[in-house]
Amino acid sequence: MTADDIADARASLACRALELPELAGAGTVAAYVSVGREPGTHDLREALRARGVRVLLPVLLEDNDLDWGRDEGPERLARAGRGLLEPEGPRLGPEAVTGADVVLLPGLAVDRRGVRLGRGGGSYDRVLARLERAGVRPALVVLLYDGEVLDEVPGEAHDRPVHAAVTPSAVHRFRAP
Repeated sequence: MTADDIADARASLACRALELPELAGAGTVAAYVSVGREPGTHDLREALRARGVRVLLPVLLEDNDLDWGRDEGPERLARAGRGLLEPEGPRLGPEAVTGADVVLLPGLAVDRRGVRLGRGGGSYDRVLARLERAGVRPALVVLLYDGEVLDEVPGEAHDRPVHAAVTPSAVHRFRAP
């Protein structure tokens, strides 16, 4: 994809995601800062914050688990390990994600069952397990490019399916939150 294609996809992805009823009623959304060629989250995060939504961003811990901080805008992001951008403000603890109404997940692909293929670090597997242990059921939404919704991806017993995938051109539903 060219830089223009990526910018167009970012804007379309934000518009499509903002139409989700789950996001329309959300008070808190756990998101992430896209890096490199990942589907862009900047426009979506800005729009959510403009709506008054509390947006949480992950902070990668040494053991690959995630802590969380509040998204206070791009000027309050700091470069961290592995080329990631993280919020500069106070850390809220790994359990902060349990208060989210929606969790936006990164991924490489998702299949028709809602099984998400991540990057292999296990950070979001830990988050999803934490949500389950806490007995909370936020909407789980993966952000992808068109063409990354596949018939099947490899899955493991601990994988938790997502409820929806948003691409620049469509919303794909897998199961109710």
